[in-house]
Amino acid sequence: MLKTSSDPITDIDDRVRGLVDDLLDSVRLPGRAGVAASQIGVNLRAFSYNVDGEIGYILNPELVETRGEAELVDEGCLSVPGLWYPTPRYPFARVTGIDLDGNPVEVSGTGVLAQALQHETDHLNGMLYLDRLGKEHRRAAMKEVRESSWF
Repeated sequence: MLKTSSDPITDIDDRVRGLVDDLLDSVRLPGRAGVAASQIGVNLRAFSYNVDGEIGYILNPELVETRGEAELVDEGCLSVPGLWYPTPRYPFARVTGIDLDGNPVEVSGTGVLAQALQHETDHLNGMLYLDRLGKEHRRAAMKEVRESSWF
């Protein structure tokens, strides 16, 4: 599911409300800046975030703006535990989507929030941060994955 593009949410029902509860519960754990629905086995476009004490979610998120020059920032992922690699990310990102009432939502920020918005949107598009690594780092990361106890 992690390498598959997630389906848009067309009906906000009890299943979607439960998904949001699960995403918010998952992201409240220490060390989690964001969790995408695909990471918890649900192929729908939704993610939660927890950056600097601000916890939220967004349904049908679309990355609509990035600004600045992409910079290499250390990045890890719950889906590939224990690996941290310099990943190109823009210093500013803006995502739009909707909330559980169908109202428009916009989340934007810099630093870790910008990184999380890009990272989680990537998940919903079937991409892992490892896919963004340069050739040398990607080769090392894939070797680490193959040698890991969880692979």
